[in-house]
Amino acid sequence: MLDIRFVRENPETVRENIKKKFQDAKLPLVDEVIELDGLCRAKKQEADALRQKRNRLSKQIGGLMARGQKEEAEALGKEVSADAEQLSELSKQADELDEKVRTILMTLPNIIDPSVPIGRDDSQNVEVKRYGEPAVPDYEIPYHTEIMERLQGIDLDSARKVAGNGFYYLTGDIARLHSAVLTYARDFMIERGFIYCVPPFMIRSEVAAGVMSFAEMDAMMYKIEGEDLYLIGTSEHSMIGRFIDTILPSDTLPRAYTSYSPCFRKEKGAHGLEERGVYRIHQFEKQEMIVICEPQESPMWFDKLWQNTVDLFCSMDIPVRTLECCSGDLADLKVKSVDVEAWSPRQKKYFEVGSCSNLGDAQARRLKIRVSGKDGKYLPHTLNNTVVAPPRMLIAFLENNLQADGSVRIPEVLRPYMGGREFIR
Repeated sequence: MLDIRFVRENPETVRENIKKKFQDAKLPLVDEVIELDGLCRAKKQEADALRQKRNRLSKQIGGLMARGQKEEAEALGKEVSADAEQLSELSKQADELDEKVRTILMTLPNIIDPSVPIGRDDSQNVEVKRYGEPAVPDYEIPYHTEIMERLQGIDLDSARKVAGNGFYYLTGDIARLHSAVLTYARDFMIERGFIYCVPPFMIRSEVAAGVMSFAEMDAMMYKIEGEDLYLIGTSEHSMIGRFIDTILPSDTLPRAYTSYSPCFRKEKGAHGLEERGVYRIHQFEKQEMIVICEPQESPMWFDKLWQNTVDLFCSMDIPVRTLECCSGDLADLKVKSVDVEAWSPRQKKYFEVGSCSNLGDAQARRLKIRVSGKDGKYLPHTLNNTVVAPPRMLIAFLENNLQADGSVRIPEVLRPYMGGREFIR
């Protein structure tokens, strides 16, 4: 969410940013919010003038009563009462205008980083670098659910009967592999200095609106009927929400966490063949990283976060690449984002397995998270990134570690979490 003072003082910058994000329908909102803000400030100034007048008259009334001038005091008292009614109305109008201003500000996109490539959608994202050697074996790589079924590791038919499409049962060695990857990812991040956390899996609407745009809420979140609660789509939601309306001492920053949670997403819309199976689902588990830091340190942390994901996948012998997300592919709160994509030898291309985002001070402003430093209070920056999100990650794992005889090789780093086993057969 943008600061109204920034919008007021830099309207052309805000308009240009909207154009870069190909959201021209929002351009009229800039003039509208500036006009509403002007009306709101005028009402508040008028209210302040009335309060000063009331205080002045109240002192005069006290003086008149002390001198026995009751009639004069009562006359001023009527004037004070009339002003009180007007003050109440002015305060109400100012509050209504404040809410309209806030609603529009929460709709305007955050100012993107100058380094972000300009493009309309994800087809115009820019490859940055590749890690590991992508290979295509001389034997067939089956569809990921077929690999799992051959290893007696998945039951989609029963899940459809129980919960519908977009759900699954993982069983046996595949279920164990799923848990092993999450546990390994947890320990990987702890060793890199992140504090492990298991957060609430539901959040209130106030927190949901603070961590994402209204459009994202509608597209992603499941609401609990009859409750002011939403199921989280990622642990970032409740992890950042933990600091709502909080003042953090500057000497406690940065705060770096790695959190585990199940994630629940509507995943609206039709999906192609490659997004079926366990690629795009309504329920999955994820290990996440979240950072709250000084504004000047967020670019450094951004690079650290996506590099962690690259290093994790490379340690499991899975080739990956990084993509710089273009302006049109950035969610409204994001300043900059890099996707990590894993190699699929079956498709002979890369697919997304994680996303790293710098949100600047947008979430902090929405949630009223502040830092207390030697020069006063200010807003921190927040960042998040996927460490690993099976079962999608399992697709890359199984395809890249499938052997000619149908067994799956377990990389050395995962063997301690799989009872020392070298293969799943």
